[in-house]
Amino acid sequence: MDEGETRIKQEDCSEDKLGAGILTLTNKRLAFDKTRARIMDFSKNFGETVMDFSLDKVTKTWKEGLFIKKVCFTVKTNEGEQTFKFGVFNTKDWLKKIDKEIAQYKNQ
Repeated sequence: MDEGETRIKQEDCSEDKLGAGILTLTNKRLAFDKTRARIMDFSKNFGETVMDFSLDKVTKTWKEGLFIKKVCFTVKTNEGEQTFKFGVFNTKDWLKKIDKEIAQYKNQ
């Protein structure tokens, strides 16, 4: 993490296209790191960071799903806009915190 960056929320979850990993929200960015788990010894290892965007790149946030709830957001990339959908616990809290951090980041 960069200087002055603090972790707000972090959760082991799954993204529709990227698979299993850990979603991290800081006061400056959203990141997703792939994980590898082994059942034999119950270990879980961090893999590569496959998503890392500053909060000013996030254009839209929402939650969806009736039984399988997801927190979703769209980000601006060099290739255009890209949408991510994460299956996390308490989607309402994730959405509230993401929106709060985006507002604070834009006001700096």
